[in-house]
Amino acid sequence: DRRLSRDARRVKKDRLSYLTPEKMRRIEQTLAQIRERGVPGDLIEFGIALGGSAIVIARHAGPGCRFFGLDVFEMIPPPTSEKDDEKSRSRFEIIRSGMSRGIGGDTYYGYRDNLYEEVKSSFRRYGLDPDGEQIRLVPGLFEDSWPTLDIRKVAFAHVDCDWYDPVRFCLASLADIMAPGGAIMIDDYHDYGGCRIAVDEFLGKRSDFAFEAGPNPVLRKL
Repeated sequence: DRRLSRDARRVKKDRLSYLTPEKMRRIEQTLAQIRERGVPGDLIEFGIALGGSAIVIARHAGPGCRFFGLDVFEMIPPPTSEKDDEKSRSRFEIIRSGMSRGIGGDTYYGYRDNLYEEVKSSFRRYGLDPDGEQIRLVPGLFEDSWPTLDIRKVAFAHVDCDWYDPVRFCLASLADIMAPGGAIMIDDYHDYGGCRIAVDEFLGKRSDFAFEAGPNPVLRKL
């Protein structure tokens, strides 16, 4: 897709992202809007996988704006809520069985021995320092890693963690520190029932967020 940035086209070519061109373009459009409007705060991604979208997002980090990428950097934890649908459970069973396929015939990222170091290496190939002060990759379960971070204001967050419980955790953690005009982008809203329920419940309680429809909907802080 020629409307994508060079980085976005490259991560697709390098098989570092499962996102469609439409979803990637919306991430870049939203980040551009946030920058143009001067929305303050850090950039976050929950659920990095191979690091493709994280690289695209982290490129927008700059003075007064850091990027934090959180992931277990191993096989995704199972869906555990009764609010997760059968599609979610079936998908996880395929992953757990060892039968999930990677991009273009590559080994599925959840089966790799040292995904954390692989992702860091990919960042370096793109000229980004994952060990500096501007960019941090944070391994571990979200509920363990998030409380250790000094994040006071967020301009943009990409939530790509599939199931009800992690999506619910991410939204609850972000809600009160999102800057006005900031955006939470939801990758799996149209894919997995638990994710959709978590988002709909959140919106039912938070009138200070507006829902912007699309392939990866945006929750905009008013």
